[in-house]
Amino acid sequence: MTNGIPGLDPADNRIDGKVALITGVAGGQGRAASILFARAGASVVGCDLVVDGTAETARLVREAGGVMSTLAPCDVSDPAAVAELIEHAVSRFGGLDIVYPNAATARFGAVESFSLEDWRFTLRQELETTFLTCQTAWPALVERGGGSIITVGSIAGHRGSKLFATAAHAAAKGAVIALTRQLAIEGAPHGIRANSISPGPVRTPAMAAALVDAEMAAAVAQGPLLDRIGEPADVAHTALFLASSAAAWITGVDIRVDGGMTAWA
Repeated sequence: MTNGIPGLDPADNRIDGKVALITGVAGGQGRAASILFARAGASVVGCDLVVDGTAETARLVREAGGVMSTLAPCDVSDPAAVAELIEHAVSRFGGLDIVYPNAATARFGAVESFSLEDWRFTLRQELETTFLTCQTAWPALVERGGGSIITVGSIAGHRGSKLFATAAHAAAKGAVIALTRQLAIEGAPHGIRANSISPGPVRTPAMAAALVDAEMAAAVAQGPLLDRIGEPADVAHTALFLASSAAAWITGVDIRVDGGMTAWA
């Protein structure tokens, strides 16, 4: 284990010289991806609303021998903030090769009592932010001669849940998966690949709050065939593969990183 990232080979340089934009880096999957991408040779540009967590991620990247520049606070639902973020990446590192719009926030609640405000908030924070980041970064990827877009779906975009009231989250993540297929189609003539990752239950800060209840934690853990809840590194390693030349002929797909949860349930 290196800097808390299981399976990280210190000699890994598969995205050496690339510039990677990752949103939502203050913890969880965004932090794991920042460290992993930097250790694999990329210059990382990260952002988040949480200033202290973003600074801590940048510190961990530097300790791992990587390069990371950050903007925080940065609201990726604000077009002006996203434009500033892309400009920062291009001016700081000369271009952009990898776009990983990881940041997302959802609200949950039963259909009969879920407010329209919460519905719109979730679609804005999970779907619109993904589109806005990809759209704003698009010219930089075209200018670079292509690149890799990695979006974050969810198994909620493929199936319902008896444990959580996920109507808005499921709708948003299902739309992200569909959006990514279209990005792949429109990006192909420019050398832009676009793929999505659909995690199952992962031990992020948000999930950790739900898992405080022992009964809920036990119920969640029963889902994956591999008999454990996922870790942020499980998702980050998949993202690194999709960002690398090893995935040069992969575009328009959704990879479920769920421990086999959707294989049977």
